[in-house]
Amino acid sequence: MKVGSSSLTDTRGRLDPVRLDALVDVLAARRAAGREVVLVSSGAIASALGPLGLPGRPRDLATQQAAASVGQGLLVAHYARSFARHGLRVGQVLLTAEDTVRRTHHRNASRALERLLALGVVPVINENDAVATQEIRFGDNDRLAALVSHLVRADALLLLTDVDGLHTGPPGRPGSRRIPVVHAPEDVAGVDVSARGSAVGTGGMVTKLDSVAIATASGIPVVLTAAARAAEALDGGDAGTWFAATGRRASVRLLWLAHAARTRGRLLVDAGAARAVGERGTSLLPAGVTGVEGDFDAGDPVEIVGPDGVVLARGLVAFDAAEVPALLGRSTGELREALGPGYDRELVHRDDLVLVGRARRAARAGRPAADPGATTGG
Repeated sequence: MKVGSSSLTDTRGRLDPVRLDALVDVLAARRAAGREVVLVSSGAIASALGPLGLPGRPRDLATQQAAASVGQGLLVAHYARSFARHGLRVGQVLLTAEDTVRRTHHRNASRALERLLALGVVPVINENDAVATQEIRFGDNDRLAALVSHLVRADALLLLTDVDGLHTGPPGRPGSRRIPVVHAPEDVAGVDVSARGSAVGTGGMVTKLDSVAIATASGIPVVLTAAARAAEALDGGDAGTWFAATGRRASVRLLWLAHAARTRGRLLVDAGAARAVGERGTSLLPAGVTGVEGDFDAGDPVEIVGPDGVVLARGLVAFDAAEVPALLGRSTGELREALGPGYDRELVHRDDLVLVGRARRAARAGRPAADPGATTGG
């Protein structure tokens, strides 16, 4: 379950213990029914507004980090007291994007969560705002919740917000109606989700649909509903919007790369390389790359862009940006001869590459993602 700041705060943007207790009651009932629960909760910064005398959510990163440092302890203390009413303990887990992509971090986070659940503890997870920077932040807890749901192999993800589901238009607009079930992303392609989020939280409906895409693409169904209807949704009632799972479970690293990574540059490829990567799932070799943009280091996420200008994949690049121009258009044999061992390898290995957008949809449907008449290259 993920709950946003707007579902936990009062009209002044301060943490509301009554709302928090109501949410805990729902989760405690679920635990009493024999289910394991993991809570991803925003609200650290909102918890600090009153104690720090701040009129609203700070705009600059440094003050956000300071407020999070103060508020995180206050937030988890509220949760500890509230769950204690039901004889339950909580364990605080703070994560950043690095914890889902770096192998050792991912393994440690997974083991810690598994052990907490085995001990009967309710994990309360939040982004580690006190140390996160703009480059490594998830940006919101919606994506974090989707990645965590995959990390713990959840049966379902419940996203709680201040509206009762996805609507055909902005809620409250005449004629706008709730969409009860979504079977595929194409079902909501024309839905207007441009309305901004609350003044307290950071996420809006756009980030929630991004979270939905991450979870459903990895085989986890999602329910989006209002916090007040959480119990009804968990009981299987017609509360909110149900998003059916659309794919199979993949590695958390590839999910992060496809949906949450902040790319540092672009590799421009010819039609042959686009076809090889998009249709056959091959690694990206220097021979098929025609250009490079951005300033990145080896291991950074980059976009792979076809000759039509459309992004077809994301991947972890094996070389620094300064090294790439000397490799372009050359075969591995030529690189070995000219530059020596170590340069005769992939720019992006297929194990570190994930298709996105049109290429991803075409691959699932078994259709060509590039020009059928293109020559093979790269």
